Amino acid sequence: METASLRKEYKERIVPALIKEFGYSTVMQVPKLEKIVLNQGLGAAVADKKIIETAVNEMTTITGQKAVQTISKKDISNFKLRKKMPIGVRVTLRGERMYEFLERLVRVALPRIRDFKGIENKLDGHGNYTLGITEQIIFPEINIDNISKLLGMNITFVTTANTDEEGFALLKEFGLPFKKN
Repeated sequence: METASLRKEYKERIVPALIKEFGYSTVMQVPKLEKIVLNQGLGAAVADKKIIETAVNEMTTITGQKAVQTISKKDISNFKLRKKMPIGVRVTLRGERMYEFLERLVRVALPRIRDFKGIENKLDGHGNYTLGITEQIIFPEINIDNISKLLGMNITFVTTANTDEEGFALLKEFGLPFKKN
């Protein structure tokens, strides 16, 4: 698969479209996609250490980049949690891998969600967007037969946009299927 297609499309089509829409005076003002962060919180991993290993492997398979464990910062006795216990998995994608993942997400994974009507259009106030996914099996890289547990994840798109409006326009141009209001 050619990886440069989304990056090329950003330079050739998206930048001029955003300059026209927001009236930027220079190309440097146009918001960019800085990174995509995938994060899985695995509270169940407190009881079962295997869950973390499977999650790391799945996340690595999905993104093509080694996933890292996130560890707890403090003890919480109600959740049987100790400091420095692995409780999640995350991957930060930048550059080529980021564009490649975004393309697969938009063109392959999201359309595979059952009864899909689009994603929510709520940004965080600074032009960044977090998308929650309930099952990891929407990614074609995951073999359903090897799944022991359905795990959800958050995918955060970090942009250089100053406002939600600019961030929304950028992500919409990249092809994220937002709901029609």
